[in-house]
Amino acid sequence: MQSFSFKAKSELCRTAVQRLCCARAECYGVLLYCNTFTMREVRIITENPEFAARLPRLFHRAFGVKFDRQPSDELPGSKLVFQITEAEKLRRIVDTLGYDPRQSLVLHVNFALLEEDCCRTAFLRGAFLAGGSVTDPEKRYHLELSTSHVQASREVSALLQEMGFMPRSVMRSGSAVIYFKQSEHIEDLLTMLGAPVAATEIMTAKVDKEIRNGANRAMNCDMANVNKTLDAVAAQQEAIETLKRHGQLEKLPEKIQETARLRMQNPELPLAQLAALFDPPISKSCLNHRIRKIMEEARKLS
Repeated sequence: MQSFSFKAKSELCRTAVQRLCCARAECYGVLLYCNTFTMREVRIITENPEFAARLPRLFHRAFGVKFDRQPSDELPGSKLVFQITEAEKLRRIVDTLGYDPRQSLVLHVNFALLEEDCCRTAFLRGAFLAGGSVTDPEKRYHLELSTSHVQASREVSALLQEMGFMPRSVMRSGSAVIYFKQSEHIEDLLTMLGAPVAATEIMTAKVDKEIRNGANRAMNCDMANVNKTLDAVAAQQEAIETLKRHGQLEKLPEKIQETARLRMQNPELPLAQLAALFDPPISKSCLNHRIRKIMEEARKLS
């Protein structure tokens, strides 16, 4: 069974690869968040066949290069590996992204490639496809981006804040992780990246949860009221029995005796329904006053 994250990434892969600047920006996000991006190797591993189908088109459009290694006929569900090790191809990629190949590749984000809103969106889409995940909203709300490039992660977090999002950050097993737990931000981010169906599923799940929680709260409230009524009736019956044992009930006014008799005969009824049984019917407040009198007289005997 495909995970929610798998389906969200498949939906993102249906976004067309068109403008050169956006293709480069998306590849840039993929490279910063893939398994390996160094001066000697690019390695991208995925289990999503739609992402695997997208990668060759994306890299050819962005850099004019082909992968040195591509998946062949792996079994469904197995790891799909893409690799570039040829020095000339790596140099072309590094030059295009604005890095100096003579220096060690300590990766910062080259914001000159992300000046347009469409390019920022494409960049984040690539980052999510390569190093992101989103949890099934039926379980919890959680989306994250994970990379081994710590400085780049800090700069991506700053970029997201500039775009109006509020990510949190944490180090986990040597990787820098940006994550969201606010459902609204996850919905907005997925919609922006090109996965409105996944975003709608989160909204629907949230509404369903609110309905279920509301129903549960109402049921719990009803049960609490029922229990409160049963406890009150039990206390009233005990008070009436106490008055009977001590021969005091028949000494009370006729209206109080009638109240005791009707309560013992109808222990399940709340006060409003019990008040309607009197002839003529009395008000709930009047009945409440009579029962308080019964409770007071019983307490005198304890």
